[in-house]
Amino acid sequence: MNDLAGIAVATLGGLLLMGYLLGSIPFGIILTRLAGAGDLRSIGSGNIGATNVLRTGRKGLAAATLLFDLGKGALAIVIAEAVAPGSGPLAGFGAFLGHLYPIWLKFNGGKGVATLLGIAIALYWPLGVVFALVWLGVAFAFRFSSLGGIMAAAAMPVAAWWFGMEQALWVFVATLVLVLWKHRGNIQRLMAGTEPKIGKSATA
Repeated sequence: MNDLAGIAVATLGGLLLMGYLLGSIPFGIILTRLAGAGDLRSIGSGNIGATNVLRTGRKGLAAATLLFDLGKGALAIVIAEAVAPGSGPLAGFGAFLGHLYPIWLKFNGGKGVATLLGIAIALYWPLGVVFALVWLGVAFAFRFSSLGGIMAAAAMPVAAWWFGMEQALWVFVATLVLVLWKHRGNIQRLMAGTEPKIGKSATA
């Protein structure tokens, strides 16, 4: 990635906003409504992400939600890099913020794991491989989707440093903090032994 110093502040602000608005699209809610599965926010944990869509019993719908949430993070970076090379990390962070705090849902969004995977893939595909391996490995080993997402987010700053991606490192440090914050309820339940495992229903 090139240095951001030569890019106008207005351009950077516009690309950050573009990423935010793209990330704000609540695909989980849109897809479940189109499929006649009801309002996702009244199902399971109330989350708008693919894990909660899976609780509707519609695996295909959950997979589609995962792909769309992943895609919006990646697309924000692709667009930004086409407009101003080097601005991808900023637009990706905007997309992540949009998913967590979407303007269309009164800033009450998802937890960002799938979108973060899309960001990692678009920035440098080996980062995406690391993310996916950690996420899936932990989730299926311990049967906790939340734990898999948290550990994958935690692996990203280390992987970015390892791959020499200093300009993207700040993104993954910031996203890790936000992932931990959005998963604070899950962390409490994990510590209490009450976190529902994959395939089980959730009540909070």
